[in-house]
Amino acid sequence: MNQQATNLDSRNHQRIAAAIGFILEHYQDQPRLEDIAKHVGLSSWHFNRLFKSWAGVTPKQLVQYLSLRVAKKNLDQHASILSASLNAGLSGPGRLHDLFVTIEAMTPGEYKDGGAGLTLDYGFSASPFGDVLLAGTRRGLSHLSFVDQGRDRAIDELSAAWPNATLAKDDEGMSALARQVFSGGGNALNLRLKGTNFQMQVWQALLKIPSGNQISYSELAKTIGRPNSHRAVANAVGRNPVAWLIPCHRVLRASGALGGYHWGVDRKAEILTWELAQQV
Repeated sequence: MNQQATNLDSRNHQRIAAAIGFILEHYQDQPRLEDIAKHVGLSSWHFNRLFKSWAGVTPKQLVQYLSLRVAKKNLDQHASILSASLNAGLSGPGRLHDLFVTIEAMTPGEYKDGGAGLTLDYGFSASPFGDVLLAGTRRGLSHLSFVDQGRDRAIDELSAAWPNATLAKDDEGMSALARQVFSGGGNALNLRLKGTNFQMQVWQALLKIPSGNQISYSELAKTIGRPNSHRAVANAVGRNPVAWLIPCHRVLRASGALGGYHWGVDRKAEILTWELAQQV
């Protein structure tokens, strides 16, 4: 991901999100570039250049890829191929397949005390998918969330997750970390997460889903050996405290519908579309 994409301003980010929504709704009609550009209030030339700088492909190429993907699904109705590849430990093309992430669960005392004695550095930064709040310690990244309802609300949610930790603001340090995360350089990062053993198991399984691929909740439950626990798996997916790096956005409903997402269904569609575009 290039620096131009990372620095996408908020207004253009909204245009990209609106364009993606339009493409996802109308791609089977093969919309023209002019139609998509008009939907977001830009000239065809300006929009084409903006979209390509963000996704690395043109809107037309993305429409073609989405159409081809649907055609392939119609030819092969057995989505369990993805589950088979995950169970075999196979990796595919995509940034997270080369990502080595060590998850250090909280000790029982730290978990019980809500982070007592810990200092969490936190800060805000831009990302290709909107502003983000990051927080962590020297031992690893603990929190990455998208900021949609104001910075105060984002900090309140962080404090609620770590009620007894000391928060230390470090926008500069977290901005540098965000650039590393969203430029594909997250392979050197550790994660320091707070969760139950079951949640950790689900989050570990999420890390095995190749970029540009998706899996259903029931298939994810099977990969961790709990085939009858898809509802519990869905809850664990929804409690993922680290957006993007732990790719809960790649879990869909069995019907193929997007399903829910902690940081909004529109953003889920945006992230999935960006990942699909990298496969074109």
